[in-house]
This record gives sequence, structure tokens and C-alpha cells, in this order.
Amino acid sequence: MSTDTPLRIPARLHALAAMAGLLERLERQPRGASATQYRGVIQQLQLLLSQAEPGAEFDALLRLAPATAEVYENMCYDRAGLCRSPLEPALNAELAAGQAIALAARGAAH
Repeated sequence: MSTDTPLRIPARLHALAAMAGLLERLERQPRGASATQYRGVIQQLQLLLSQAEPGAEFDALLRLAPATAEVYENMCYDRAGLCRSPLEPALNAELAAGQAIALAARGAAH
């Protein structure tokens, strides 16, 4: 028997939750939509995310919808960096990117 408590989504987050669910389905079936359709979902999701008020329900929704959380994190990157990612993997990714850039620069110089 599951002891999970269902997430009660307030009315103000219903549209966001619906779009988040759609994005999660598209992510599981990458060929399920055209690039134009996918872009439309992302644009609508970005609009809804920009209008959403932070809070416990918003955070819970983002935990349940990792693709939506990633979109949100990318929207906030200029102000908050990788604010929703665990610190160690984010740091490792940044270090690896720096090393790859340095390696590519050295290769281009030769």
C-alpha cells in the first residue's frame, strides 16, 4: 500500500500543472510532437511559470515535474544559477564545461 499523499493543487496552479503534465508526456515520447508544437508548449509553460507565485505548492509541483523544473531553472539562471539542481552535480557540470571549452580552445589554436 502506498503512503504517498496526493498533491492538492490550488486553482491558481491548475493551468501550470496541466502544461507541466503535457511537457512530461512529450519528454517521455520525444517524437510525439513536432518542433513547432514542442516550442508552443514551452512558450506557454514559460508564461505560466513567470506568472506563478512561489510557495510550497509551486515547489511540490516542480518536484513532480522535472522537465518543468528545468525550464523554470533555465528561466531564472541569470538571477539564481542552477537554483533547483543539487549543488555537487551542478558544480561538476560547470567544471566539466570549463574543461571542455579550454580543450576546444587549445585545439582551435593548433
